[in-house]
Amino acid sequence: QETDEQKRHKIASELLQTEKAYVSRLDLLDGVFYSRLLEEANRGSFPAEVINKIFSNISSINAFHSKFLLPELEKRMQEWTTTPRIGDILQKLAPFLKMYGEYVKNFDNAMELVKTWTERSPQFKFIIQDIQKEKVCGNLTLQHHMLEPVQRIPRYEMLLKDYLRKLPQDSLDWKDAEKSLEIISTAASHSNSAIRKMENLKKLLEIYEMLGEEEDIVNPSNELIKEGQILKLAARNTSAQERYLFLFNNMLLYCVPKFSLVGSKFSVRTRVGIDGMKIIETHNEEYPHTFQVSGKERTLELQASSEQDKEEWIKALQNTIEAFQQRNETFRNAIAKEYEDMPVEVSNAELGKRAPRWIRDNEVTMCMKCKEPFNALTRRRHHCRACGHVVCWKCSDYKAHLEYDGNKLNKVCKDCYHVIIGCTDSEEKKRKGILEIESAEVSGNSVICSFLQYMEKSKPWQKAWCVIPKQEALVLYMYGAPQDVKALATIPLLGYTVDDTPRSADLPHSFKLTQSKSVHSFAADNEELKQKWLKVIHLAVKGETPECQVNLEEQPEPSKTTEC
Repeated sequence: QETDEQKRHKIASELLQTEKAYVSRLDLLDGVFYSRLLEEANRGSFPAEVINKIFSNISSINAFHSKFLLPELEKRMQEWTTTPRIGDILQKLAPFLKMYGEYVKNFDNAMELVKTWTERSPQFKFIIQDIQKEKVCGNLTLQHHMLEPVQRIPRYEMLLKDYLRKLPQDSLDWKDAEKSLEIISTAASHSNSAIRKMENLKKLLEIYEMLGEEEDIVNPSNELIKEGQILKLAARNTSAQERYLFLFNNMLLYCVPKFSLVGSKFSVRTRVGIDGMKIIETHNEEYPHTFQVSGKERTLELQASSEQDKEEWIKALQNTIEAFQQRNETFRNAIAKEYEDMPVEVSNAELGKRAPRWIRDNEVTMCMKCKEPFNALTRRRHHCRACGHVVCWKCSDYKAHLEYDGNKLNKVCKDCYHVIIGCTDSEEKKRKGILEIESAEVSGNSVICSFLQYMEKSKPWQKAWCVIPKQEALVLYMYGAPQDVKALATIPLLGYTVDDTPRSADLPHSFKLTQSKSVHSFAADNEELKQKWLKVIHLAVKGETPECQVNLEEQPEPSKTTEC
């Protein structure tokens, strides 16, 4: 049987071995993922700032462990016979725990950035997938490896607790080990919170795969509450049909099981929002344990397997509705307080007298006055202090006294300047050109609209908001973002040839429009979205106008329009 002294040596050895493995993971994150992505970012494929935000202070954490803590532990194990202690070394870890606090605090934002840029940039996605194929990755994702630093602090806590249990209180190492545990335990509580969030994210990824990667549910703000089988009573003949429910904190996914050996397990029939949802207990002598879920999108008559199962579903749904309403109320109160008595748009009569609501930077990609696109160097974003619009430096190179700010001089746009000082613009207003039709204007009255990846000639792929308006159903408009006031480009579709033959060099779900030497390449997020676009474009290139609207932001699947 092992003595306590032998057990302490075993714990110290485990600490050293796990530290070696941990440092190799830090090298993977810092020296491989971070370095390769930053190298590509410096070529201009995506912003270097994004990569720095994703990896936070991973280089500092790596340097501390590889150059200080690991060598210290290796040296101590070599001297174990004369210096059998680890508390003094781990106590030196305490000042560096602030680095972990910064990493853990940034973790949620980092996960969101990885998701966003994987969707937005084909180059970003390719580099990550390429590294993940390497043996050193062990078939694990970047997100999984990024969780390692978050998990490491609780690991130290667990080993220290075990070490202290085997350590006599009169030991020279007792005081150092106890103090180390106290400091590390505080840091571990923050890490455990991040771990729980990551576990939820892993579960969302599993469900995403079960749904055939069709539903966009992988978001840190989504939380799975309950899932399980249920029966659905058909409206016409009250026959019971097998269904499956996924209840999240903001929606209920009503699914049909798929009987296939590979691929997705479920197909989503309806997504019912928690907002406005009501739960009604029903009584049916022929079909016991029934209840009704009534939402804005659809009402479902459901049958549980037992009375207990029914009560559990009703309780879970009602608790979710109450929590959602409480969050909304808190949010509304906060907004009301922040923007009390503030209109969305400031009228000309109130310009300078009332503080405006600022349009967010990420809602536009071009100046809201001259329509020139923004970039990080030569054309940066500025806010007009009178109307709140996002404008470039040229269009904000005016100053006026604003009454709401104590008549101080403030930066304003050209339009507001003329209104406030009481003079008119001598230049005749230009008639709107074809590119100056606002995205929101055409998207709200379109045949089809959604984000697509776009490439022309040998330029890199870029994400574009694509719209075919009802009034011009033979023209494809492309915008940088859904709220832009000017299109980046337009393509008159009549006479183009559509080519959707898959090629290895293309992105998945891609198609081409060709006419003479003009070639435009597009790629959808999935095959279903691609087919919806092709259905409309095939008509447009022949000069035929589609008869119905296909709004892809809230477009029901074909199956949803049939009896289910």
